[in-house]
Amino acid sequence: MSYFSVIYFLVFLPIVIVIYNILPKKIRPIILLIASAFFFFTYSKWLIIFLLLSSISIYLAGYFLNKLNIEKNNISKDLLIEEKKLLKEKYKRKKKIVLIITILFNTAFLFYFKYLGFFKNVLNNLLNLFKIKGSLKIVKHLAPIGISFYTLSAISYVVDVYNEKYEYESNPLKLILYLLFFPTLVEGPITRYNDVKDDLFKGSKVTYQSFCFGYQRILFGLFKKMVIADRLNIFVKMVFNYYASFPGPIVFLGAIFYTILLYMEFSGTMDIVIGSAQIFDIKIKENFREPFFSKNISEFWSRWHISLGSFFKDYIFYPVSLSKGVKKITSKIKTHLGIKVSSLVMGAISLFAVWSLNGLWHGAGYQYLFFGYYHFTLILLGNIFEPLIVKLYNKLKINRDSKIMIFFRIIKTCILIFIGEMFFRANNLKSGLLMMKVIITNFTFKGFKHLVLTLGLDIKDYIVIGLSLIFILIISILKEKNIEVRESLSKKNIVLRWLCYYALIISIIVFGAYGEGYAPVEPIYADF
Repeated sequence: MSYFSVIYFLVFLPIVIVIYNILPKKIRPIILLIASAFFFFTYSKWLIIFLLLSSISIYLAGYFLNKLNIEKNNISKDLLIEEKKLLKEKYKRKKKIVLIITILFNTAFLFYFKYLGFFKNVLNNLLNLFKIKGSLKIVKHLAPIGISFYTLSAISYVVDVYNEKYEYESNPLKLILYLLFFPTLVEGPITRYNDVKDDLFKGSKVTYQSFCFGYQRILFGLFKKMVIADRLNIFVKMVFNYYASFPGPIVFLGAIFYTILLYMEFSGTMDIVIGSAQIFDIKIKENFREPFFSKNISEFWSRWHISLGSFFKDYIFYPVSLSKGVKKITSKIKTHLGIKVSSLVMGAISLFAVWSLNGLWHGAGYQYLFFGYYHFTLILLGNIFEPLIVKLYNKLKINRDSKIMIFFRIIKTCILIFIGEMFFRANNLKSGLLMMKVIITNFTFKGFKHLVLTLGLDIKDYIVIGLSLIFILIISILKEKNIEVRESLSKKNIVLRWLCYYALIISIIVFGAYGEGYAPVEPIYADF
């Protein structure tokens, strides 16, 4: 049952809303739990057992961590300082063991379902390289839906309890709902327990305002996906499957269209996720913040898939930066080369860890690793040359923050993003490299107009896409200026409000890309 299916927003969601609203407040979180279990079952059937095992593991981890914290805090004050110190170290080691076991337990499922085949393939390639007989059998396993998302949410909970950011949850059903909650299950965002626990379990009644605001957001997500993403899909599939048959400009246009498609599908899904939760007065943090207004790659990744970037920053970047090994290395560098170089090295090591995992998180394939290292390289080069660039601008007396310079910086960033997403979408790393070769060595516009109109899209499709993107751009500009469009619309006359709603509904029905000749985009991030 896809978020974009009629069954979801016209059958499943209304039924859940009605049952949820007519039952007592205390029962409502249970209704969300049952609805979430049913939603999971429509995707992955009995693989729900693995999500339940993850929930139980983090519940038990929280219980034992809390118990160890209490024992540590109750150490007798009459003991000698050295004895206290030894006991605290003992409890710290026990806590770390609990943490490591829980993380390994959860990541083991992720590795088995998502990465085992990839690493077997890597080993087989190495065996062939060294001409060693034998090979490992590769068997594909159907993974539980959303495993990459709920695993990171589970890890964030355990680490936060370990660090005593908040107390453990004593009710295991609440932890199951936290991981299983149907709006965030398939494509995230990756939630933190402390951010959603109060809203998830308070059982607020669905109000007229929460219902309207929620369905507004759902409609906006449907518009992005059905009118734009699904319409672009046929062109994108043709280019990425038969890139060798096209000149460079068509291949690069395919990369641009894929980036737009990806954004419309993923941000559209987030609109449906946030809107679905908002109906029940549950606030989910935004996962996008107008990323295509970014002036550099670092800024882009602080605006795109925010929950994933935040996870890697808090649970990978900082722990690696503060680890004993990195501190030892940077301390020696600081002594010989100074604080600036040592800071760059520390950042480089941490960034390398982040982008290695970021690439692998997105998929088990060499192209995803390349995608990660591509962005690692761009961000690292940006950090190294930033002081020199600032000096150059100052020397040339160019205002880097003038409108024209900001525009050029945004265009430069977008081009780099298009290239990165091309490798991300490529069938494999070799295909990505060959596509890049076509762009560089065969950049001719001969036959461009004919090809553009014969790859699944006609002039009417381009008009619909163009007008739709202008509509999205206007809303994005308003949001960039901190103007809340929905809040502003809610204050308008009721007739005007409902005219806007109906206009959006009619646009989806009339201009949505469905029926014969169209291939809807499958949930892209659901595979990650």
